[in-house]
Amino acid sequence: MASCEVCGNDYWMTFEVHTAGSQVHVFDSFECAAHRLAPHCENCGCRVLGHGVEDSGQFFCCAHCARTAGAAMAGELRDAVGAHPS
Repeated sequence: MASCEVCGNDYWMTFEVHTAGSQVHVFDSFECAAHRLAPHCENCGCRVLGHGVEDSGQFFCCAHCARTAGAAMAGELRDAVGAHPS
């Protein structure tokens, strides 16, 4: 058995995540994996678990946060979720 690197739980169903640079991480849940690996939004601080927006090495959870933070590509972004159809 292996221990989760976030919570330390010794669990028979842990799994490995291989990241760039050949790093191997061991987790017992997707929650722990997200806690360790998901980037934070540069504007609101939430975890970016979906596609999000990346601009010049900065990560944002949505187009609104990218615009609010003044991201270089902010003028080109549009939130599609919840947008009223034209």
